[in-house]
Amino acid sequence: MTLQTMLVLKEMLSDPAKRCYGLELCEKTRQPSGTIYPILARLEREFGWIERHKESAAEHLAQGRRARYYYRLTEQGALRARIALDHAERSRGPAMDPRPATS
Repeated sequence: MTLQTMLVLKEMLSDPAKRCYGLELCEKTRQPSGTIYPILARLEREFGWIERHKESAAEHLAQGRRARYYYRLTEQGALRARIALDHAERSRGPAMDPRPATS
């Protein structure tokens, strides 16, 4: 498991029932969209750990922006993500946060 995938899963596991959109995950993990979106696609299509939902026109038109896709861990996805993170962290040794420090 890559460090970037670990960051995404940790963020999503901080509140597994919460739906979040891709750019929100970019901000919270400090990773570029070109990294986040392929991770989300893989977690959805290959593993089935997350579900994707496109917001309704009423939601985004009222705010004058394009529609967002929201992502949320499935119940099984949250369980499997916790197990995978635990395994990945144990195999890596001492945990290091790969995100750059902020002032």
